[in-house]
Amino acid sequence: MKKLQFTTHINAPVNKVYDLMLGITNKSTYEEWTALFNPTSSYEGTWGKGSKILFVGVDEKGEKGGMVSKINENIPNQFVSIQHYGLLKDSIEITEGSDVEKWANGLENYTFEEKGGVTSVTVDLDTTEEFLDYMNEHYPKALHKLKEICEL
Repeated sequence: MKKLQFTTHINAPVNKVYDLMLGITNKSTYEEWTALFNPTSSYEGTWGKGSKILFVGVDEKGEKGGMVSKINENIPNQFVSIQHYGLLKDSIEITEGSDVEKWANGLENYTFEEKGGVTSVTVDLDTTEEFLDYMNEHYPKALHKLKEICEL
């Protein structure tokens, strides 16, 4: 696994950024910024600590796929840790095998810090070599979109 880090600074209070990033009040705000990864990006489940959550989208063949994950930690307005432990392919959860082993126990962590009305969001994530370029290209664009949403 390769480790990546991305940070953005948003002119909005931390509670607003946290809410809009995760889609707590309205899931569409999560879907809006994550559409930069996949136009049909969404999630199924909850953000509660210990909860199972599926990060889903529909591919060009119309098949539902994504990641099977668990919320390791969720300290509102401070820190969220997601552990990816499986794949979703054509609506089937796959939690073992060679495809899963590449991602097994990969983390995606969000750290939120507010200073003077500006919220810094730092994303630390594990990815495979295969997705390194994709993440380096798409994550900064997605965080820019999040910034736009939060600063409205």
